[in-house]
Amino acid sequence: MATPDNKTADTNEKIFIGKGEQTAWLTLALANRHGLVTGATGTGKTVSLQVMAEGFARAGVPVFAADIKGDLSGISEVGEAKDFILKRAGEMGLNFQPDQFSTVFWDVFGEQGHPVRATVTEMGPLLLSRMLDLNDVQEGVLNVAFRVADENGLTLIDMKDLRALLDAIVPNTSKKGPDAEEDLLAPIRKAAQGFGNVSKATVGTIQRQLLVLENQGGAKFFGEPALSLKDFMKTDSDGRGMVNILVADKLMQSPRLYATFLLWMLSELFEELPEAGDLPKPKLVFFFDEAHLLFTDAPKALMDKIEQVVRLIRSKGVGVYFVTQNPIDVPDKVLAQLGNRVQHALRAFTPRDQKAVAAAAQTFRPNPKLDTARVIMELGKGEALVSFLEGGGTPTMVERVMIRPPTGRIGPITPEERKALMNKSPVKGKYDTAVDAESAYEMLLKRVAGTAAPADGSDGGGGGGGILGQVGAIVGTIFGTNNKRGRLSTGQVIARDVTRSVTNKVIGGVVADLGKSVGGSLGSSVGRALVRGALGGLLRR
Repeated sequence: MATPDNKTADTNEKIFIGKGEQTAWLTLALANRHGLVTGATGTGKTVSLQVMAEGFARAGVPVFAADIKGDLSGISEVGEAKDFILKRAGEMGLNFQPDQFSTVFWDVFGEQGHPVRATVTEMGPLLLSRMLDLNDVQEGVLNVAFRVADENGLTLIDMKDLRALLDAIVPNTSKKGPDAEEDLLAPIRKAAQGFGNVSKATVGTIQRQLLVLENQGGAKFFGEPALSLKDFMKTDSDGRGMVNILVADKLMQSPRLYATFLLWMLSELFEELPEAGDLPKPKLVFFFDEAHLLFTDAPKALMDKIEQVVRLIRSKGVGVYFVTQNPIDVPDKVLAQLGNRVQHALRAFTPRDQKAVAAAAQTFRPNPKLDTARVIMELGKGEALVSFLEGGGTPTMVERVMIRPPTGRIGPITPEERKALMNKSPVKGKYDTAVDAESAYEMLLKRVAGTAAPADGSDGGGGGGGILGQVGAIVGTIFGTNNKRGRLSTGQVIARDVTRSVTNKVIGGVVADLGKSVGGSLGSSVGRALVRGALGGLLRR
């Protein structure tokens, strides 16, 4: 009987992951039930991630993965038939054939990949507050700023827009005399105070946190052209899924920025993709490396949203795979959603380590032939305890297996190889040059100069004329700027909401009532922007 090669070992329905007494197969139809790859440093997590990514790509499933150390970049180059690889392949009955996969590199800083940008509006106040490490009161003021921007047609694209908006809502404490200059931003300040107590000190704190983020390079993330997630969900000319790699070695120096950025991407996928039901294979698989950073010090409101997104994004055809050192890094509610498990070795040197080993063992379906807790500490490099979903979605009994060798290169690529790949990238030129369109910063400058319509939209013709004047100004803004995005800008959202008058009044009333409690210890976190999406993005069409 002929020995199968590494390309044909996979089938149209399953991915061959490894082999022990039993063969470990990951069923494509159940791959969107999410998964977990854990193990101590140096035990083979990155190789397991690469093996899974290769299998998905062969099956025509696009992949997104963060590359913390640069090792995953080797998937883009032809693998090398080294002795240990040939030996492992032979033990599994594979005829090793080197392979490579179509890869696109992304980089928030635009240095080792295509720039990844989002607008401040798309990020939303909840995730931005997480990124800036704001407390409840500060987050409340940020929510007020976003609401004022929505109601005044101020599009928030980059950092200077947000800074200008924050300056505009600060109370004017200067004395008013007969010769005092008119405050042209008074309507905006009044609108902000209508939602709660916006103090100069709180706004100053937010501005300082923005400076910290800018010093970390985070300002490069905000701007246009903003990322279209459809560019992640493509196949190459051979029908294989594209492998999208986020270069994250520098980004990891700012752990909160890294975690919030990936969480934003996950929430955008959740909001943008339509319901898909049960598919024969996922539309996209998302690998979240160093996943513990997502949950560290996360407030309860954010944790609830994360759990909601992980639970519901499955129906959008997206599989999420968390990669971390230990299962206890992941909260129980999220862990319960991760049905496909790969556990590499753990070491138990301290009482906490021992507790972690016991907890890891308890997450598997027991196998009478294995002492799971003991085996976890005995696993060699490249070995893992594996349990994947089967049949009706029930996990298989845990098995000890050797992970199959990757077919792409193991280890990082050279700068020259990366440059060559970027030069032939399918998105070359699309994101590489930043565009500074007219937005809140420029619009506020015009108002101060007296060349823009008043913030309240009044035109001296009564209430009805004022509303029509405001809508006219918004429409002018919409069609006067180069908005190439396939989603609603802030101004478009307001124009849409005006047409939905009843809904707008109801939501506006509720949020206004919630906003009045901003000054209290709980105020800012109660409403969480009811007119926004799951994690702070705007409501879509």
